[in-house]
Amino acid sequence: MMRTKIANILLVTCLCILLAGAAWFGYKTHASAKAQQELKQDYSLSNSVTFGLFSVDQWRERLSEVIDHQIDGYSITPEQQKAIQLAVEKQLHSLIAKTVAEIDKPQKSIGGKLKKMAFHALVDSNALQEQVRPFAKTIVHKISSPASQERLKGIASSKIKQLENQTYDNTYEASLKVTKFISQKYHIADPAAFDKVVNDRLAIIWMQTIKNALYMLGCVLAALILWWFTRHNVRMQAVLFAMALLFAGVLLVVGLTTPIIEVDARIQSLKFVLLGENVAFQNQVLFFQSKSIWGIITALLDQQKPDAITVGILILLFIAVLPFVRLIAKGIHIFISDNKVVNYLTFEAGKWDMADVMIVGVLMTYIGLNGILKSQLTNLNIHSGTLTTNTVNYTSLQPGYFVFVAYVVFETLLSYILIRTNPDKVKKRR
Repeated sequence: MMRTKIANILLVTCLCILLAGAAWFGYKTHASAKAQQELKQDYSLSNSVTFGLFSVDQWRERLSEVIDHQIDGYSITPEQQKAIQLAVEKQLHSLIAKTVAEIDKPQKSIGGKLKKMAFHALVDSNALQEQVRPFAKTIVHKISSPASQERLKGIASSKIKQLENQTYDNTYEASLKVTKFISQKYHIADPAAFDKVVNDRLAIIWMQTIKNALYMLGCVLAALILWWFTRHNVRMQAVLFAMALLFAGVLLVVGLTTPIIEVDARIQSLKFVLLGENVAFQNQVLFFQSKSIWGIITALLDQQKPDAITVGILILLFIAVLPFVRLIAKGIHIFISDNKVVNYLTFEAGKWDMADVMIVGVLMTYIGLNGILKSQLTNLNIHSGTLTTNTVNYTSLQPGYFVFVAYVVFETLLSYILIRTNPDKVKKRR
């Protein structure tokens, strides 16, 4: 008798330790998953396509940088000097010819005739035409001097700056606030450094989340194994079942509050060549959302649309509240088995419990979204001589989904055990 009591005490102690472990690792799973969600939200905000590829300011900066490089690196080549000289000579020859032709027109006034005579007496038009080439050469030499070229660059740069000041959108202030927020939160000023920090942290957090989730499920599995080995201990079955309900409650809480799905679509890179220089946009986040079941409920309830609020209330009732109520009812049924309300919630209300439907719904949503995004992003992949774009789709199911699946499987097992041990109650209800 004493040995049996000691064995029972050890069994309950082990189950309590496993329950505490499941709760602790469940909390750690939730915390690390939320940390990952927050980090990715900050990353998507910092690298949003609104502040990058779709921003006029960003295009202005990149294009002006290319133009400034072209202006700074520009110098008149010998070939261009020859072309300029030919153009100047042509214009000067034309100007002299027009001037001479204008003077040679028949003059009716005495003053006009005197000017014509004076011009022909003092000016030899042929000699003037011969002076065009050396004069044009002097002009080109002056233009090609370093000082003149610097002045020309300054004039061009000032005009470009004027155009830059006239080209802008309304994203500058918002982008500045986001940059300041990211800098203060992560103590990083360089966006490239922030991207590296995010990638490094995400790799660590993801491994922590997976480990914690596996440890939590391991505790639940260990409890089930203990229950299996002690299934012939009739006196302890009520206690074991109550403990199992607590394990199910832990799975339910973690499954409801931990992100279950993540939608992440990005333009990984967009590169093209402009005036011989590469222009690139990197890691442009087109869309990002990460939601838990509880997050979906609150998002629906926060909307102003009646249909969204109605759906949110239904999900809250049949996927969050009812499963908790049924777990409590099953626990009460162990000790009070003749209460009609308890019996109804325990054996009959399962048809209103939509947790399993939620699993299928989320899975179908994931398959649909993943397929649509993959198809659309594939169409954006361009590889030509002048333009290259690469897109990525990081949409995935998150640990919260698998924890919620574990809850549904575990709760179904508990319901099956309860029905097997109370067949008369089920028959009466039918």
